[in-house]
Amino acid sequence: MKSKKPFIAFAAFVVLTAFTLVLLDHYVVTKDFSIEFKSKDPSGSFKIMEGQIDFDENDLKSANFDFKIDIRSINTGNGMMSKKAQTAEWFDTAKYPFAKFKSTKVEKKDGATYNIYGNLTIKGITKLVTVPATLTKSSGKITFKGTFYVNRIDFKVGKKSQSVPDQMKVNFVIPAVKN
Repeated sequence: MKSKKPFIAFAAFVVLTAFTLVLLDHYVVTKDFSIEFKSKDPSGSFKIMEGQIDFDENDLKSANFDFKIDIRSINTGNGMMSKKAQTAEWFDTAKYPFAKFKSTKVEKKDGATYNIYGNLTIKGITKLVTVPATLTKSSGKITFKGTFYVNRIDFKVGKKSQSVPDQMKVNFVIPAVKN
């Protein structure tokens, strides 16, 4: 008679895996997000973004952040500058209309602060970035807020210049509701 132990171990694994997947919460980014870039000059924001977050504080290995920003929605407060930002020299929105972020790993730093590691793609160039974020929760809604820096030269956004800094400060507030 064959041992039932391998079958029982396999069945327990399947049940535990299924149970873990059920616990992970799925969120969709809401329209009241904010993504702003700041420097001495230029500064501005992006008005269109969509994304999803799979997140459970007790299962960070399964966490997933997946965002797509419509670069054509750039707003610098100056119509001419916003149009120039879409040209081939800068974001080349005719060829690359979206910037994308896809997480690879999430780590808790302390309290409600996390490091979200992921691939940022701008103009077809992908770089690993670390995004520190603070989490707040309220009745089925989560919000991640933080600041990080992007070297625009790494993504071939514009050329080296005395008037535009290489490092762009990005401030974000990303609210999401359970879906």
